[in-house]
Amino acid sequence: MKLYTYFRSSAAFRVRIALNLKGIAYQPQLVHLPRGEHRKPEFSAVNPQALLPTLELDDGRRLAQSLAIIEYLDEVHREPPLLPRDALGRSRVRSLSLLVACEIHPLNNLRALTYLRQQLGQDEDGVKTWYRHWIADGLAKLEADLARSPDTGKFSHGDAPSMADCCLVPQVFNAKRYDSDLGPYPTVMRLFGECMRLQAFDRAQPSKQPDAMAS
Repeated sequence: MKLYTYFRSSAAFRVRIALNLKGIAYQPQLVHLPRGEHRKPEFSAVNPQALLPTLELDDGRRLAQSLAIIEYLDEVHREPPLLPRDALGRSRVRSLSLLVACEIHPLNNLRALTYLRQQLGQDEDGVKTWYRHWIADGLAKLEADLARSPDTGKFSHGDAPSMADCCLVPQVFNAKRYDSDLGPYPTVMRLFGECMRLQAFDRAQPSKQPDAMAS
């Protein structure tokens, strides 16, 4: 398999974790987002959405959108499962994953921050204020959900990592990068710590990717 990825892409980070948890080898195909390589015709031919990540299968077919990719991997490579076998459990893991992927991440991704700087004329202090506000808003919601539910265990759902953890960890990395105050989220940070003890999460982190090492 080939994974079109960028070391700081949190969506690609999610898929790197999932591939590692499944023990699936892949070839990284590096796409430099700040240089706009994802907008070039060469990449549009790979993924018409012009977004990362893209997973190219052994037969050449390609998948887009991180959660869709993770669910595909879970259906085709069933062990270890990243979604529970019961319908209620799957719904909860999807809900936690979508809270990160749809409510927190889009407000703080590279496109949004670039627009704030270039089109709206925000300086770095303004961008960081925006970033930290929406991180705090989103992580407060995530913390409340995780802390309240009896289904939260060693990990976001039970005692094995799931798709929800694949989403949680990159979001915490982003928050750390912008020096967000993570003190109000003890459950989130406990789960983050548990995840980062696993090699699958540690090997997927941005600083250990080949394009990070080359930058």
